[in-house]
Amino acid sequence: MTVPGIEWPRLVAWMGRNVPDAGEPLSVSLISGGRSNLTYLVEARERRLVLRRPPLGHVLPTAHDMRREWRVISALAPTPVPVPDPVAFCGDEDVIGAPFYLMGHVPGAAMRTREELGDPPPERVRRLSERLAEVLAAIHAVDYREVGLGDFGRPEGYMARQLDRWCQQWERSKTADLPEYDRLVRRLRDRLPSEAPGTLVHGDYRLDNTLVSAGDLEILAVVDWEMSTLGDPLADLGLTLTYWHSRGDDERAGIPVAGDATLAPGFLDAAEFAEHYAKASGREITDLGFYVAFGNFKLAVIIEGIHARFRQGKTVGEGFDRIGAAVPTLISRAHRTLDQV
Repeated sequence: MTVPGIEWPRLVAWMGRNVPDAGEPLSVSLISGGRSNLTYLVEARERRLVLRRPPLGHVLPTAHDMRREWRVISALAPTPVPVPDPVAFCGDEDVIGAPFYLMGHVPGAAMRTREELGDPPPERVRRLSERLAEVLAAIHAVDYREVGLGDFGRPEGYMARQLDRWCQQWERSKTADLPEYDRLVRRLRDRLPSEAPGTLVHGDYRLDNTLVSAGDLEILAVVDWEMSTLGDPLADLGLTLTYWHSRGDDERAGIPVAGDATLAPGFLDAAEFAEHYAKASGREITDLGFYVAFGNFKLAVIIEGIHARFRQGKTVGEGFDRIGAAVPTLISRAHRTLDQV
C-alpha cells in the first residue's frame, strides 16, 4: 500500500505493539493535507482511527508539533471542550518518517462551504454559529493549570512574542519582498495592546477546524491544535473573524481559506458572532480591530509558508497554484482594518 507520508508496513507493526485493541490495521487513506498537517483515516478491524503527521516538506521550526497537539487533546478530553479521543502518540521518526499520533475517528465533517452545510433551516444554522462562539468561550474558560497545561506557554508578553514569531516565520518562508508587509509590522508593533489575563488559545479557530454532525449540525470536536498555547484569548477571536466571509465582501472570496459557510442563511455575521462570544465568555472585546488586523497578518504569513512549500513541490493536494496571490490581499486588509481603529 502506497500513501504519501505513510510507511505502511512499519505503521502496521507499530500499531500491533502499541494499539492492539484496535485490531489488525486494514487500510490507510489521506483525508486532507497540503496546507498544514496531514490527516489520514486508518481502518482497523475493531475501530476507525485518525492519524496526524506534519507536512512532507518545508517544516518551519516550532511548527507542526505533533507532541503539542497530542498533549492538548489529552488534557482537554475530560473538559467541556469537545475533542477527539486521544489514542496513542509516536515520537519515533523511523516509523513513518515523522512524529505522529492516533485519535479516535469522529463521525462528523469539517464544513467549509455553504454546499457542505446543505440546506438546513436558518435557525439550525444560527444555532451552529452560536455554538461555534460558545465552544471558543469554553476553550478560553479552561483552567489550564488544573488540566496539566500550566507550562504549555507563557501568557505574559504573548502578543509581542507572536509578532516576533510570525516575523521570523515570514523571513524563513518569504518568496518575495513586500514593502507593505514591512510597514504593517511597524504599525502592529506600535499598536500592541496592554497585557490581558492568559488563557488556553487554539491558535487557528474556525468552523472548518471543527467536526460537525450532518443533519443537526452539532459541533462534535475541535481539531487542528498545532498552534495552541497560552496567551491572549482575543487573538483567537480576531483570527476567527479574519476567516469570516461577509456578505458583499467580494475581495474575501479570492482568499482560498475557510470557505463561504458563514454566508449560509441564518449564520451570525461577524459583529453578531463577536457579541455572542462576549456574552458567552463574559469578556470585554475592546480593541478587537487590532486583533483582526493581526489575524490578517498571521494568516498572510501562514499562506506564504504554504506557497513556499508549493513552489518546492512539497504540497499534497490541489488548488495551491493560486494561493500565493492571497498574501498581499491579506496584508492590505490588515492595513485597512488598522485605519478604522
